[in-house]
Amino acid sequence: METQQKDESPEWEKETRKMVANQLISRGIADQNVLRVMRNTPRHLFVPENLRSEAYNDCPLPIGERQTISQPYIVAIMTELLALKGSEKVLEIGTGSGYQAAILAQLADTCYTIELLPTLADGASSLFKRMGYNNIVAKCDDGYKGWPEHAPFDRIIITAAPPEIPQTLVDQLKPEGIMVVPVGKLYQELIVVTKTKKGIRKESIIAVRFVPMVKPE
Repeated sequence: METQQKDESPEWEKETRKMVANQLISRGIADQNVLRVMRNTPRHLFVPENLRSEAYNDCPLPIGERQTISQPYIVAIMTELLALKGSEKVLEIGTGSGYQAAILAQLADTCYTIELLPTLADGASSLFKRMGYNNIVAKCDDGYKGWPEHAPFDRIIITAAPPEIPQTLVDQLKPEGIMVVPVGKLYQELIVVTKTKKGIRKESIIAVRFVPMVKPE
């Protein structure tokens, strides 16, 4: 008589499989590498301990300092829009708890990430080291300045909303490079910016809601 093999995966892996099936594939996320990485990344480690039971829910969660970790679908669609092949140098503006950078690090050559708030920057940097993400380079600084020492970048992703596309960051994007950014004040549009020889090409994807991208006081 055949017996059914017991699924002995950790509970979080069961949750990520469910998250990917119900929240990502069902909404049209098709990049198999993005789906694989989000299935294999323990999202609960990037949220406060008291919220870990909610880590795989279809919603953003507070991470302190009046900031949030984006809902899984938003992380997935922004990552998919970057069209990563594995060799890219990526700049992320807005490290937060580090989840988006952890996803990027598994899909690109190197992820440079900038966080304005020291508490979040320190926490994410410590987590990257503990989890072995050796290709993430993080610092606490003003994201509007970008990271000129390492520019130009193949891809740039901004995980807070500037009122308009920051020209300084466009300048740090390689020709034919791609930037994904939520643009607007109270409500925003998720925009894909492609740098061409003639300037920039903009494509609006979906309406989104992000915390504002702020300058240091």
